[in-house]
Amino acid sequence: MRIVVALGGNALLQRGQSPDAEVQEENAKRAIEALAPLGRDHELVITHGNGPQVGILALQSASDPHLTTPYPFDVLGAQTQGMIGYWLLQSMQNASPGRQVAAIINQTLVRADDPALDNPTKFVGEVYDEEEAQRLAKDRGWTVKPDGTHWRRVVGSPRPERVVETRLIRLLLTSGAIVICAGGGGVPVIRNDRGELEGIEAVVDKDMTSAVLAEALEADALLVLTDVPGVQENFGTPEARLIQRATPGSLRRMDFPAGSMGPKVDAVCRFVELTGDLGAIGRLEDAPAMLRGEAGTVVTPSGEYHGPPRRTSAAGGKHDAYGSPVAGPSPE
Repeated sequence: MRIVVALGGNALLQRGQSPDAEVQEENAKRAIEALAPLGRDHELVITHGNGPQVGILALQSASDPHLTTPYPFDVLGAQTQGMIGYWLLQSMQNASPGRQVAAIINQTLVRADDPALDNPTKFVGEVYDEEEAQRLAKDRGWTVKPDGTHWRRVVGSPRPERVVETRLIRLLLTSGAIVICAGGGGVPVIRNDRGELEGIEAVVDKDMTSAVLAEALEADALLVLTDVPGVQENFGTPEARLIQRATPGSLRRMDFPAGSMGPKVDAVCRFVELTGDLGAIGRLEDAPAMLRGEAGTVVTPSGEYHGPPRRTSAAGGKHDAYGSPVAGPSPE
């Protein structure tokens, strides 16, 4: 199978942890321990979040007395792609001896007139109490909003249209490499009046970029990994219930928090609606079980799932777990 895995930023830096490099490197190793089995058996693309990391770099940049102006968010996004990509790359190489692994810095094309640029909603950086958040907003010109019981900085999050380096990622995949890309949703860029790519001050949602990329790559599955078992109906109430099977329509009729589960559900629903393939949301450590339909919230067009399809060169197509042909793109 060809699988795109969207790794949550919390997998690298959990709430309350020190943002030291050593802490994040250890978290990266644990993340790869969960994902390495998928890389051994399937074509694998790993995307990752960067919310805590890009916020920390932004704060450092704003506080640096040697800079006339802080580094813009597109530059900070590229920096985090290199940093996190390095940790994941090295961990995957150590976990998969002899396998080629590539970590790339990529750009994500967005519309210059996207209305989200005028309505910041994407959380970045560390958490603060309300008093500290409001002080930082005043001193640094930030926009801050409540995130649960804490406050965080928010920036504009335009909708991704295309990963600019999609053809390169496809080439790496078909050569047998595991690919790490689209960190933090990719560096947001627009095409200016001269037809040139140009970075903008924004952050793209990692899960939606992953869905756009998975569709373009004709992936068989999109796994969105987080720190909860899956999507819950009536979340946060005594009536909370894990949704194990769902259709895009059934999930879209529910309300989910815009700053957390909402974008994940939207991304998975988009992928399943456009491709007819498998989407799932669940915990990092459950990734292989999610692919088998044994964990997480599994989303399919019909709401049913009987195990993963597999690519077979002899038949030139995909077959389900029982050997029956199923619709889908042929292997490349």
